[in-house]
Amino acid sequence: MKKIILDEEILAKYRQYLVMSEKAFGTVDKYTRDVRGLMEFAGENPLSKELLIGYKDHLASLKLAPRSINGIISSINSLLDHLGRRDLTLKTLKVQQQVFCKEERELTRPEYERLVLAARKHRNHRLSLIFETLGSTGIRISELQYVTVEAVQAGEAVVSCKRKLRTVFIVKGLRKKLLRHAAARGIKSGMIFVTRTGKALDRSNIWREMKAICSDAGVTPGKVFPHNLRHLFARVFYNIEKDIAKLADILGHSSINTTRIYIISSGAEHRRKMERMRMLI
Repeated sequence: MKKIILDEEILAKYRQYLVMSEKAFGTVDKYTRDVRGLMEFAGENPLSKELLIGYKDHLASLKLAPRSINGIISSINSLLDHLGRRDLTLKTLKVQQQVFCKEERELTRPEYERLVLAARKHRNHRLSLIFETLGSTGIRISELQYVTVEAVQAGEAVVSCKRKLRTVFIVKGLRKKLLRHAAARGIKSGMIFVTRTGKALDRSNIWREMKAICSDAGVTPGKVFPHNLRHLFARVFYNIEKDIAKLADILGHSSINTTRIYIISSGAEHRRKMERMRMLI
């Protein structure tokens, strides 16, 4: 078979392939970034099974979480499929299903509330409202673009992600806050969360703003990232409804197995349950 040396041309064509396959923007960005990492590791060496296994070992040496490594492997296998070299695909790491989430990563409701209040204290009302919007709807940060004046007035937003449409309800209290925010900034139609030039907010800027208030909120920075608010929403909703199928629909998951990851209990809660078993004589 023809030797393949990864370069910018191959990377550009692969990115275009992902776009034409109608992958979500975030997916295209992640897969491209993962493949670039392999390209930098390989240098001028052609792709081979030995090189790819070596890269897999390199990722492990970086102390990355197994799920992170598997995500990168999925990106690489996608590239290999695109290049017609399935013979080089890598096996993912076997990961035991997690029965509870790590306490140092779990964002609790009191911490969420402190973050909202800290944002207000800093007079960053847009950030506090982003916290509340993500926390009360469960949408992804990339889906904030669907929170428009028209959607808020209707009380629901139609969100498109991964070629699927779903309706997200906007509760009454949040509607009032969003419309008040839009009116104060002269936004009469379209997206509510925008830059001064009217463009959609960049996720990296939102991430930095969130990190900046962690100290005042008394929350560990490692817990504060947009997707953790989606996990918090899932846990709070499930504790009320106990309906994982409905929650999967709300979050836009194709598989309930994905939703299960969102609702696993914290290590502290898991420990309390074990204490209540009282198995010691």
